[in-house]
Amino acid sequence: MGQMLLLPDPRPLDQQLGKKFFRKAPKRSGVYLMRDAGDNVLYVGKAKNLQQRLRNYRVANPDRMPRRHLRMVSQVSRIEFQFCPSESAALKTEARLIRSLRPKFNRAGVWPGKPKFIVWRVTGDSLESRVVETPTVGWQRFGPLGSSAMVLHQTIARLVWLAVNPARTIGNLPVGWARGERMEQTSIRCGTAISGVNEALEAYFWNDGSVLLQWLSERFSFRVTPFERRVIETEMETLRCFTAKQARREGNKQQLALL
Repeated sequence: MGQMLLLPDPRPLDQQLGKKFFRKAPKRSGVYLMRDAGDNVLYVGKAKNLQQRLRNYRVANPDRMPRRHLRMVSQVSRIEFQFCPSESAALKTEARLIRSLRPKFNRAGVWPGKPKFIVWRVTGDSLESRVVETPTVGWQRFGPLGSSAMVLHQTIARLVWLAVNPARTIGNLPVGWARGERMEQTSIRCGTAISGVNEALEAYFWNDGSVLLQWLSERFSFRVTPFERRVIETEMETLRCFTAKQARREGNKQQLALL
């Protein structure tokens, strides 16, 4: 029997936007808006790297891509970008646009979400953390926060894991962590560093954000691979942005108290 010829998976966005669009797409943090021929917004999404994120839509494999997304990419006429200084800023912009535009193919975030808390506890030499709506006894907590809670939680988990596993690379992160998947609840074995991790987290949320940043920086100083350095610096910037935001918020509270 002769070899069977397999038909390649369809690439509707290549046909509608051209291959050059994906090669020239920006490698920046931001929000992307997919529009149809009538300029209606079909979908709003955010990404740390817009070019990398959009590549996920190029191959419309019916066995791997949800039917909703298959219908969506077949209707896309153009994609526009709104750049943001960080992933956390992109998340806020995405949430605002979804609530105001209510795109046809967005499901999550169309209506304002419930407040979220980041909670954590030490169990032996492991750090357990999660994002919840209602904290329970036995967990330290910070919040309430909005949609930024999940991004902040994921960022901290990835950085702590890399810090306490100096011999491991970003490619060794637990399955799905690099993309923010399967991170609703995390458990990181920290060994003898567990007390330092807990103290740094307490300081970051309640007192001095620079403590956690300094603790992490000391453990990342030996990492010289350019790719790792870029990824880690992007994650650290998310923490810095949150610290700056908290400082501004506290400053505003103090000013109001003096009025």
